[in-house]
Amino acid sequence: MTHLKSLLVAATLGLALVPAAHAQMADGNPTVGGAAMPATRNIVENAVNSPVHKTLVAAVTEAGLAETLSGAGPFTVFAPTDAAFARLPRGTVATLMEPANRAQLTKVLTAHVVPGKLSAGQLLGRAEANGGRYEMRTVSGDTLVAMPEGRGVAIMDESGGKSVITTADVNQSNGVIHVVNAVLLPQ
Repeated sequence: MTHLKSLLVAATLGLALVPAAHAQMADGNPTVGGAAMPATRNIVENAVNSPVHKTLVAAVTEAGLAETLSGAGPFTVFAPTDAAFARLPRGTVATLMEPANRAQLTKVLTAHVVPGKLSAGQLLGRAEANGGRYEMRTVSGDTLVAMPEGRGVAIMDESGGKSVITTADVNQSNGVIHVVNAVLLPQ
């Protein structure tokens, strides 16, 4: 029902939230990297099966966040792809994955997680109601801003970095994942 509601809001706003390349559906959910994302599984169970989120899964495991993100939630996760991590400066991911940098890795990862379940349609609706910007407090305590971007939704971090939702509303048993094309960095 939430997915249907998001699609209706998107249609009302005249926006196509999911590019045609990602529009294949599995169990009523968009696929991610060609993999089915059953809404009956939790965030971690689905992320592990995503062929485009290997770096994110490794980072979540290294930071010890798998149990939390498998919990009841609900959570809204802006999930950067492997390509998004690859665009970070050379050596950044390796440095963050070192045990000595676990606190920093945890901060970066939790800056991609917002408590509650927010569909792309809800993000757009709230942004439109607030002059084109909707501020969200992340689990890390940082602020993300959702805003309309072309025919979709962009997410801006506190440093002014911008990520675009490339696959929206991948519903989970404990929240929702929005696949994004850049890593969001906390200050």
